[in-house]
Amino acid sequence: MKKNLRIVSAAAAALLAVAPVAASAVSVNAADSSAVTTTTNTANTVINAGGSAINTPADAKYDVDVTPSLTATAASTVNGQTINGSITGNITASYNGQSYTGTLDTKNGKVSVADSKGTAVTDFSKLTNGSYTVTVSGVSFNFGTPNANKTITLGSKNSNVKFAGADGKFADTVKVELGQNGTLTTPISVQVSNVNALDLSNANGVNFYNASNGSQVHEGSVNVTAGLNGRLNVSTVASEILKNFAAYQVSNGKAVSQMPDQKAVVADVNAALKAANNPVDNAGWFTAPTSFSVNVKATSSINGVDATLPVTVNVANGKDTTVPSQPKTIMHNAYYYDKNAKRVGTDKVTRYNTVTVATSTTKIGDKTYYEVVENGKLSGKFINADNIDGTKRTLKHNAYVYKSSKKRANKVVLKKGEEVTTYGGTYTFKNGKQYYKIGNDTKKTYVKASNF
Repeated sequence: MKKNLRIVSAAAAALLAVAPVAASAVSVNAADSSAVTTTTNTANTVINAGGSAINTPADAKYDVDVTPSLTATAASTVNGQTINGSITGNITASYNGQSYTGTLDTKNGKVSVADSKGTAVTDFSKLTNGSYTVTVSGVSFNFGTPNANKTITLGSKNSNVKFAGADGKFADTVKVELGQNGTLTTPISVQVSNVNALDLSNANGVNFYNASNGSQVHEGSVNVTAGLNGRLNVSTVASEILKNFAAYQVSNGKAVSQMPDQKAVVADVNAALKAANNPVDNAGWFTAPTSFSVNVKATSSINGVDATLPVTVNVANGKDTTVPSQPKTIMHNAYYYDKNAKRVGTDKVTRYNTVTVATSTTKIGDKTYYEVVENGKLSGKFINADNIDGTKRTLKHNAYVYKSSKKRANKVVLKKGEEVTTYGGTYTFKNGKQYYKIGNDTKKTYVKASNF
């Protein structure tokens, strides 16, 4: 569960503002979302993430993920309006499936910025387009009394983030000691590199090109070969994509490369496989289908715009992983259910629309369901078969067929003892009586439920 916490003090609202100043302490009470409180002092930035004990998996590299989110803007002129340079952002601490965010205020000199050459920036309002390193010192966390007197390790899923303890040496992780109330006994420094100051005056987009002939492309394809048993590694796919395509953006009359790196493309491949319900192991191996699609995203370091290139990956020696499926028409509005027959979300398929499902039904409890097929894979979502195939019912009385509460649909009289297929649950008409839809078509044909 993620809680986005709003900082209510006036001091905190400044974020990482337009002058090289230090962070006042911001104490965010994340344990109680109904009453968010803040306090300020001139010592440290404190994010209060207390409430539950931190349990570390044996193979974990760190206990708590700390991920700053920073945005830098270069000074520019857009439509005749002068925009001052600035750096804004926050720090998020995540553990036990929860995230707590504290917004930083920069009023007392705890934030420093250096350009790509290591030169300190003394006036944020004059930032130019480029890459910067931002260091926030005096950062602390309050993990609450359940974690009192523990020693834990802080790390980040962002490879650009480093940490330093009392020795001032920056590394990927840092071990910290917690005091009697679960607060760090010694504040740390958090450093974020490759923070790009965006040039908002540059209106150019990012375009993709074929690396071999330089022609602009809007979609592409690559060919790879899977190994034994159709196994393929995401790194192989990413490398082939990077070999075949490039992304550029024009800035000051020059073409600047904006192609994502290997790590970013690997993430795109992983996302595509996850969306297709194709599992990837910890080493990046997966059973490759004969083809699949990857959306490669390039984000500009100049103005922050992004572009996406759909790439079809054709796999020699890949396996046909698609499951047999069939299109079915929904005859009654239908919700999705999971394998335990519990409703999944609030989405529904409206009647007379077509859905792709497995070729055979699944019995869950006392009801029969069709499993939905998405991208050639079983989705784990089920639709009650009664909404598709209907249920055969025997009439206890002669019955007319209606199209409304007052009008008959036709002159047909259904006879007592006749078997009729009804679809889904009943509808309540304006006369207060309930009717079943009959007929595998879109016609308004209903029979009173009391006749069955």
